[in-house]
Amino acid sequence: MKIGVLALQGAFAEHITVLHRLGVEAVPVRLPQELRGVDGLIIPGGESTSIGKLMLGYDLMDEIRDLAIGGLPIFGTCAGMILLAEKVPDCYPEPLGVMAITIKRNAFGRQRESFETELSIPVLGDKPFPGVFIRAPLVDQINSGVEILARLADGTIVAARQGKLLASAFHPELTDDLRFHQCFLDIVAGH
Repeated sequence: MKIGVLALQGAFAEHITVLHRLGVEAVPVRLPQELRGVDGLIIPGGESTSIGKLMLGYDLMDEIRDLAIGGLPIFGTCAGMILLAEKVPDCYPEPLGVMAITIKRNAFGRQRESFETELSIPVLGDKPFPGVFIRAPLVDQINSGVEILARLADGTIVAARQGKLLASAFHPELTDDLRFHQCFLDIVAGH
């Protein structure tokens, strides 16, 4: 199994490290030809506007959209979740539009309002998952076909799945808990 990690900006190195810990080949993706032969793609957290502009500049936006529509499993964390979304108010460039969710950016405030909390994510088992939220977005609205995977105690949606697309508002790559990445690898493997 070979997983590409979009390596334009943000926490791509941390995702690569987690994938290596799971025994999976991980390759940085900066150009369209580097998408060839990947079985899945991770779009990391970072600054969604910067990542989106770089995706446009390096001709990755249409390529990744086409791969997603064609069934390539994609996992977006934080900024990656924003970029997967169908709708993000006041977002330039426009997101990929492949996941039927509406996102509210920087939903919890500025950097100093970043926080950590334990999340109940039933698909990962009974043990709580450490949620690391850094200038995090939230899922404001979902459409049919989207499964909610995790909510905060107040009901705020912070993780979702639609077919082979997986998205989280938090940063699983910044924890020692490998279960969320393993969940993505199970999607890639067709489990």
